[in-house]
Amino acid sequence: MAFTIYTYGDPEADILLLQAVDDHDMAVIEKEVSHIRELTANRDFCLKAVKVNDWNKDLSPWPAPAVFGDEDFGSGAPETLEFLLREVIPESDGTSDPGRKIYIGGYSLAGLFALWAGYQTDHFSGIAAASPSIWFPDFTEYMRKNTLRSDAVYLSLGDREEKTRHPLMSQVGNAIRSSYELLKESGTDCVLEWNKGNHFKNPDLRTAKAFAWLMNREKN
Repeated sequence: MAFTIYTYGDPEADILLLQAVDDHDMAVIEKEVSHIRELTANRDFCLKAVKVNDWNKDLSPWPAPAVFGDEDFGSGAPETLEFLLREVIPESDGTSDPGRKIYIGGYSLAGLFALWAGYQTDHFSGIAAASPSIWFPDFTEYMRKNTLRSDAVYLSLGDREEKTRHPLMSQVGNAIRSSYELLKESGTDCVLEWNKGNHFKNPDLRTAKAFAWLMNREKN
């Protein structure tokens, strides 16, 4: 498995942001980087955008039926995480600066993948889950039965995302509220922010706000 990696910012910065992306994300990624700079008072960071090959397969923790169309969700998340640890995060070999903060995040299914990744490894100091696909079958139950290995989680959702007739998608609001409560009960530093609009409004700004919250948290 091989993905294309795009690097923004200073590769030597003490903050590394990881984000799985597709073509839609790449179309606005530079706007996202600008938003992060604005929201963090130009704090130095490096963003590595990892362009996956098959969105539904590469970012799904386990198989699930298609929601729209006929493209089912696969179970490629473990392989994708292995790629990140092996090829993208130099700290994995134990030779790099141990003080470097690594945050993983993303939008939609990439946000869910980031949250799932926080349960697999302690490499990530924080999770930036912007409008994550938290409706994914059995995911909140997975959170209930497992232990998060990251210190902090940012969650967000559009205030119109749960207002749909789709029976599964309409559960996204309840799912993110439950996820937030589970994280708070476990002692995780967590915030849940509600944004105006549906799932497709301002993904670059929403993702930037997620990463910025984690970055600004370290200054407080």
